[in-house]
Amino acid sequence: MSLMIREKMKRRSHSENEESEDRLSDLPDCLLVYILSFLRIEYAVRTCILSTRWKHLWKRIPELFLHSSTLFRGKEKQFFTFVSKILTLRDNSAALHILDFECDSDYESELVQKILNYACSHNTQIQQLGISISHDSDLLMPCVSSCQALTSLTLSIYNGCIFPDTFPKYLNMPALTSLDLTGFTFCGDENRCAEPFSAFTKLNSLIISRCMVKDAQILRISSETLDNLYLYKNLFNFDKIELAAPSLCTFTFYGTPKQKICGSGFSSVKEVNIDAHMFSKVDKSPMILFSWLLDLANIESLTVSSSTLQILSLVPDLLEVKLPSLCNLKSVEIKLERLGILPSLLHFMYEANQAMLKKAAAKSRKEASKLRKAFKAGLEPPSIPDGIVDFLLQNSPSAKVNITSDY
Repeated sequence: MSLMIREKMKRRSHSENEESEDRLSDLPDCLLVYILSFLRIEYAVRTCILSTRWKHLWKRIPELFLHSSTLFRGKEKQFFTFVSKILTLRDNSAALHILDFECDSDYESELVQKILNYACSHNTQIQQLGISISHDSDLLMPCVSSCQALTSLTLSIYNGCIFPDTFPKYLNMPALTSLDLTGFTFCGDENRCAEPFSAFTKLNSLIISRCMVKDAQILRISSETLDNLYLYKNLFNFDKIELAAPSLCTFTFYGTPKQKICGSGFSSVKEVNIDAHMFSKVDKSPMILFSWLLDLANIESLTVSSSTLQILSLVPDLLEVKLPSLCNLKSVEIKLERLGILPSLLHFMYEANQAMLKKAAAKSRKEASKLRKAFKAGLEPPSIPDGIVDFLLQNSPSAKVNITSDY
C-alpha cells in the first residue's frame, strides 16, 4: 500500500513540475515580441522586470498605440513623460508597422512634434498611421506624405475652428486602402470642384467626418476600388457630391442631408445605413433624402433611424409616390429614437403636426379641431410615421423588417 502511495505522489510531483515549468523561456524572441504586441503598451513595458532577457523585448514591439484617453487618463505630465521615454528607449532598428497617437492636452504641441519626427524616421516601414490631436501641426502633412508604405491613414484634428485644416489636393500614397479624416477642408480647383482622393488608386474604405469644402460647390469622390463610404456630420457649405465608385458596396450617413448625390456611385450599393437629423423647418433635407432613395436601385439591406423616417415623411404626398427603386430589399432595420431627447427633431415635430392637421382638415373640421387639442395636450407624432414602412417595401414586400430600440 505504501509503495502505491509513493508512486502516486511521485507521479503527482512530476505532473506539478511540468505545470510549473517556464515554457515561455523556450520560445524564440520574435514570438515573445509578437505576444507582447497584444498587450497594452504600459503592460508590455512592465515585463522588463521579469528577467534580463525580458528587459529589452518590449522595445521591439512593431505596434505602438499611445492614447491619452487610456494611458494615465487625466494626468498630462505622466502621459507626456511616458510617451517620450517610449520613443527614446525603443529599439530603432526594430520595424514599426503601426503608430497610433491620440492626445488632447497642454503638452500636445511638443509631444506631437516628437511623434511626427519618430514617424518620419520610420516612414519606409509604417503601414498604419493614426494621429488624433486638437491643434494643427505644420509637420503633420509633410510627415504623412513621406510615409509611402501606408495602407491605412487616420487623421483627426478637433480644433473647433470654423475653417478646418486644409487637406492636400494631391497626396501620393500608392498603397493606401483605408482613409479616415476628421476636421479638414477640401479645396476646389478652377472648375469649383474638390477632388482630393483621386490619387488613391487602391482605396477601399473612406470615412469623412466634420469636414468642409472651400472654393467649390462639388465634392467629387472618384475611385474604382472604393467599397465602403461613411459620411459623418460634415458641414453644409457645398451643394453636391459627385460619386463615381463602381465598386461601392456600403454607404453610411449620419447628419443632416444637405448635398445631392449624383453619378453612378449608388448603382452598386448593397447596404445602406442612414441616421438623418433636421435643424430647420425650411430645410431641404426631406427632398434630398428622398432623392437618395430614388437612386438606390439595388440595395439589399437598409438600416434607418426613426428620425430618418420622420424627415422622409415630410415629403409632400410621399405615400402616393410609386418608387422606381428599392426592388431588391431583403432586410429593413429601424432604430427607434426618443423624440423628447432629440433637439434636432423639434422642427420635425412642428412640421409633422402641421401635416397631420392638414390631412385631418381635409376630412372634417371636427377631426382637425380634435387633433389640434390633442397636440396642445402633449400628443407627439408617432416614432414611425403611418404608412412609411409599406412605402419602403412597395417593391420588396417579402423583405424582413426588424425594429430595435436603445431606450
